[in-house]
Amino acid sequence: MAETPLPCLQPAADGATVFLTVHVQPRAAKARIAGLHGKALKVAVTSPPVDDKANKALIALLADLLDLPKSRFRLASGHHSRTKRLLIEAPGERVAAALRQALERTG
Repeated sequence: MAETPLPCLQPAADGATVFLTVHVQPRAAKARIAGLHGKALKVAVTSPPVDDKANKALIALLADLLDLPKSRFRLASGHHSRTKRLLIEAPGERVAAALRQALERTG
């Protein structure tokens, strides 16, 4: 049985990368995957949205979650917005599996 596609994840045209749409909650008490927010993955980070700190914290959290180097992540849009689009250099199946696990832990 095929898994339900994650609304926050879109494969890129090259097949080797994926786009991830996230909704960032800066200055949270705890850094974590907080569930889905519409068609975006809601991610809480403890850093403030100043001097790119929240963006760096977001990439660090996702890199740790996906067990990928931070260099594999690029902020494609939303540099100054809570809604961001990240390009991740990794197979979509791997990213989807890790995100599903994280979402299951959120309840």
